[in-house]
Amino acid sequence: MIISGALQSAIDEFNKFPGIGKKTAQRLSLYLLKNSREDFDRFVETLTALKDKIHSCSVCFNFTEYEVCEVCSSPKRNRAEICVVEDASDILAVEKSNEYKGLYHVLGGVMSPLGGVHPEDLHIKELLIRLRSDEVKEIILALNPDTEGEATALYLLKLLRPLGVKVSRLARGIPIGGDLEFTDEATIGRAVIDRSVL
Repeated sequence: MIISGALQSAIDEFNKFPGIGKKTAQRLSLYLLKNSREDFDRFVETLTALKDKIHSCSVCFNFTEYEVCEVCSSPKRNRAEICVVEDASDILAVEKSNEYKGLYHVLGGVMSPLGGVHPEDLHIKELLIRLRSDEVKEIILALNPDTEGEATALYLLKLLRPLGVKVSRLARGIPIGGDLEFTDEATIGRAVIDRSVL
């Protein structure tokens, strides 16, 4: 099939999505072409609204439409616990387990000297500011169990231990080298329940 420039551009853009190969990118692009103009325009409006309305929570850096996200503003959440995650997508993974009822803090990545990501590039300073509250009793490190995640967890442990706050981590059960975002709910739920104190 000869592909026009506009269609190829759409395929190339979809191919940039994580987990989307060339064939899936082509199927998605062709699907959009086959849809009615009304459906296509609604899809474009949805994407535009996503980019225009969603931003980082001023407290935890989760994605939200508000100044403070729904988790941080909820009176039902346990304010004594903060679960530290790499990305906002990890919050969705932990929430699916229905086991954790505390607050979150999104680092915005993990330390990776080779990748040019250093502690000052992450939301570590903001986490330490949040610990000034007497309400916080435990920090749960829920970082991916890969080299960068482990290095970041050790760095945070060195900073947090002197502050007198309990520091725990998710129990092993999440595969080494795996991503929290792609781990099933039951495994994450069990890891939250069986977290260990460092």
